[in-house]
Formats: sequence, structure tokens, C-alpha cells
Amino acid sequence: MRLLLVSVGRTKAGPERDLVERYLERAAATGRGLGFDFEHREIEESRARRPKDRMREEAKAIRALLGAAGRRIAFDESGKSLTSAEFAADLGRSRDQSVALVGLIVGGPDGLDPDLRAEAHLVLAFGAMTWPHRLARIMAAEQIYRGLTILAGHPYHRI
Repeated sequence: MRLLLVSVGRTKAGPERDLVERYLERAAATGRGLGFDFEHREIEESRARRPKDRMREEAKAIRALLGAAGRRIAFDESGKSLTSAEFAADLGRSRDQSVALVGLIVGGPDGLDPDLRAEAHLVLAFGAMTWPHRLARIMAAEQIYRGLTILAGHPYHRI
């Protein structure tokens, strides 16, 4: 199964990018042994003047990357909270149901287009607080890695 993390905006060189890359490299290595093919793609932030137009343009680019097949998981402050084990179980069920692609989406500074959010099979929040999209990307990368280690029975996730 292919896992594709799509993030709006390009992270500049520095500690944020290093941390995202560290988790994503670990996720790719762990996922291979579990039947997951992992990839991360960044799309440019829209330069439209109005937030609604920016979100709409970014949603169009996200849809172009993900296509029509598979499942979409959106990270958004309006989503529900899952434990890491529940998130891992959801990824495992998708793999076991032979879902070809799970697209995991982190929006830009304006958030996600409401229509794209409504298309998601699952909308997840990192708690009740609002997080900057660059931190949300780090948290998404870490949770993907953590979820894969849970499925692998690796001791990274301790309860």
C-alpha cells in the first residue's frame, strides 16, 4: 500500500526540515517491511489574494497528486482525536483491505479547503489547540512513523 503525505508549503533548510526528514526516513524504512510504500510531496502555497481562493487552489493541487483512488486522511483542527494506536490500526486496516493509496494531507497557513476536508475519509486533529502548519507537518510525520512502529511491534511506542 502506498502512503503519500502531501504538505502545503516548502519547508526551508533548518531544524524543522531536519526533523520532518528524520521521521519520514524512519517511516519509509519501517514501512517497507510492513507492506507500506511511503512518500512525501510538498506543493507550493497559493499566491492568490483571498484565503478562500488560496485554499481552493491548494486543494486542486492536492487532488492532482492524490487522484481519485484510495483514502484521504486530512489533518485539521476541526477533526477528531485518535490515540496513536487507533491511528496505527486505521492504517493497518487500510493495508489489509488492499487500499492502494492513503493520502495524508497537511494544509497550509489558511487551513484546508472545506470541500477537500469533506472528501476525506478521516479528519484528524492534534488536540484542541491550533498548531502552525509547519509544526503540524512534523507531528504528522512523527505519528506516521509511530503508527508504523506500532504495527511492527517496535518498542518506539511505549504505553
